[in-house]
Amino acid sequence: MRLALGLSYLGTAYEGWQSQPSRRTVQDKLEEALSQFTAQPVSTVCAGRTDAGVHALMQVVHFDVAVDRREFSWLRGTNRFLPPDIAVQWARAVPDEFHSRASATSRRYAYVVLESPVRPSIDANRVGWVFRPLDGEAMRAAAAHLVGTHDFTSFRASECQARSPVKTLTRVDISRRGAYWRFDFEADAFLHHMIRNIMGSLLVIGQGQQPPDWMRDVVAARDRDAASPTFSPDGLYFLGPVYDAKWQLPSRTPAYDGLP
Repeated sequence: MRLALGLSYLGTAYEGWQSQPSRRTVQDKLEEALSQFTAQPVSTVCAGRTDAGVHALMQVVHFDVAVDRREFSWLRGTNRFLPPDIAVQWARAVPDEFHSRASATSRRYAYVVLESPVRPSIDANRVGWVFRPLDGEAMRAAAAHLVGTHDFTSFRASECQARSPVKTLTRVDISRRGAYWRFDFEADAFLHHMIRNIMGSLLVIGQGQQPPDWMRDVVAARDRDAASPTFSPDGLYFLGPVYDAKWQLPSRTPAYDGLP
């Protein structure tokens, strides 16, 4: 049978999603837990790989397994073997043609940034940080140059393995609650470090070091050196993929309600 899981995790302690020889990745921990629960090797495929230090509210994975369990048992049984900063939120049996990555129509991320003269403490690693005031209108005007189908080479990491730098960014929403800013992104797919590199440039504009239209020039340059340095992974959350309703999968987890 093929199973899909919705997974949330705090990425601080891990070397990203993808399995590594160190075995200190979220994929390694999940597959170890699934293998213990099923008493057989399990290999998973995720909807979107996350970098070291990046969190997820609803990573979606699928895998094939020759074990028949109730969906509730998959949830409880797998979580029993997972560390406390990783938890399966839901489990669903899916048709064999479902693929966690290929079946996704888009992917969603959020960046939470604290604007404060003092660095974070109780929310360290869970939020980004700037100590200079940010101009929301300037950042929104800059973000408008990003929406649409563009060559995002200027925001692409040198080690990116994507076949094409052309992606369609459908939404960039910027909001504020108290001292916390939230940046929401949705696209058909993202390049390696694309959001962290965009954030670096948005924050430069928000702090008045560049005008909003500078973002248009950065996109047009198609040159990584034209953009600002990569921003910290702290405060970046993978909200999860979007699927067609025919798959009947959850679109959110309770963790969404706790994000600023």
